[in-house]
Amino acid sequence: MKLITTDNTSAPGEKAHVTLLGLGDMGTALARAWLAAGHPLTVWNRTPGRAEPLARAGARVVADRAEAVASATGPVVLCLLDDASVGEVLEGTDPDGRDLVNLTTVTPSQARQRADWARERGARLLDGGIMAVPPMIGRPESGGYVFYSGDQDLFARHREALESVAGARYVGADPGHAALHDVALLSGMTGMFAGMTHAFALVQPEKDLDQAQFATLLAEWLGAMAGAAHGIAAQLADGDYTKGVTSSLAMMTAGNATLLATAKDQSVDPRLLTPYMELMRHRVAQGHGEEGLAGTVSLLGSGQEPSDGE
Repeated sequence: MKLITTDNTSAPGEKAHVTLLGLGDMGTALARAWLAAGHPLTVWNRTPGRAEPLARAGARVVADRAEAVASATGPVVLCLLDDASVGEVLEGTDPDGRDLVNLTTVTPSQARQRADWARERGARLLDGGIMAVPPMIGRPESGGYVFYSGDQDLFARHREALESVAGARYVGADPGHAALHDVALLSGMTGMFAGMTHAFALVQPEKDLDQAQFATLLAEWLGAMAGAAHGIAAQLADGDYTKGVTSSLAMMTAGNATLLATAKDQSVDPRLLTPYMELMRHRVAQGHGEEGLAGTVSLLGSGQEPSDGE
């Protein structure tokens, strides 16, 4: 291991120098936010033309990624397409003594493997999961934030720079936990969008129904129902899936028949709902009709195909 010539720490009152690899839409938004916050910035991008506007805004542009990493005195941030892209960009660089912050969307296992890769080369790594779209970056009022996991001291060291572009939420020493939180929330969002899609499909044929007014009702209803997450979490922690249940699986499964009949009447394909309804039906058939929704989590978490005979 070579002698480390920088401790990646800025002098008191001095803004950390950020090195950013990757200038897609998100990377560019991050770059502009760091410049606006007064952070010295070095940028590299595979397509040099994307860096020209940032150069005019005050960023230092380097053509060689190895040079960008070698000259870094603060966090080296990666914001690329995927883990394979991260591997390609870091190939041939020497990250020894550098602090890497990977804001590329990856899986938890990829985040852990990348942390091991960095450690083997004398570097430290924080993994991040961005819970925002580019227009939310650099705008605290937008509510955007980034999950971080890995070395807590590393997070504390660079927290000021990280928080200057979006809120920063540390979720644990396991490098995979930021990615896990990211994907879990996005998965919940995807399920919500599936429900929205089905709901709009039901009402869209009704020409005398105001779609905007319906959207307001739908958003209010989903917001009110989102609190059920706390009840599910409490049941999972307690192990008693009947605790505090107001709408049992048996009751909801019976009600699903009306949802499916209405979809048929409206000529709407129910495929976005039926997989979850089938999971609920399986749990009831296994004798757990008095439970709440936490029981269906246990079916998914088993890693096995549920069957009525289990």
